[in-house]
Amino acid sequence: MSETIDYYEKNAKSFADSTADIEFSEMQDSFLSNLKEGAFILDFGCGSGRDTRYFQQRGYKVAALDGSAELCRLAEEKTGIPVILMDFNYFNEQDRYDGIWACSSILHLPKRELKSVLIHMEQALHIGGIIYTSFKYGDFEGMRNGRFFNDFTEDSFRIFISEIEQLVIEKMWITRDARPGREDEKWLNMILRTTRR
Repeated sequence: MSETIDYYEKNAKSFADSTADIEFSEMQDSFLSNLKEGAFILDFGCGSGRDTRYFQQRGYKVAALDGSAELCRLAEEKTGIPVILMDFNYFNEQDRYDGIWACSSILHLPKRELKSVLIHMEQALHIGGIIYTSFKYGDFEGMRNGRFFNDFTEDSFRIFISEIEQLVIEKMWITRDARPGREDEKWLNMILRTTRR
């Protein structure tokens, strides 16, 4: 993942500027509708801090982390909270969050690492907690424009997640890219829920 981190370190400002003002409330509100008022959310791969700020403004308690030091700095400026700098593979918390928002972030992990990270994300949830995550739609896995991507279709993700008994798919849907000029790109979105009751 080092090449991907290098990409974000070098392009943090342009990446943040290109994503900071995207209208994303339909997706954000879909996630929030699964949580109680004032729930504790982790923004896992927070990027510019756009989503952290949105959740803060709606009264949720939010923690944020990212793998890029430069994006952490920009997100701290936007959100006013400390943002944890962390390689996703080192994430290891227990029973802390009601929901984890991983928007366009864990798609940079190869499948072998993604499985381990999702297991650790599930362990960080309270009983009944949820994860929102999204992947580019397709069957590609490898480097694309300086970053590593792991794409999924509905079928390939169902097969993949079946190996993680701690998580089930609660909802899965396809959307168009929200960025201007990228409408032809499709995304696979999902809400996962811990099976612990």
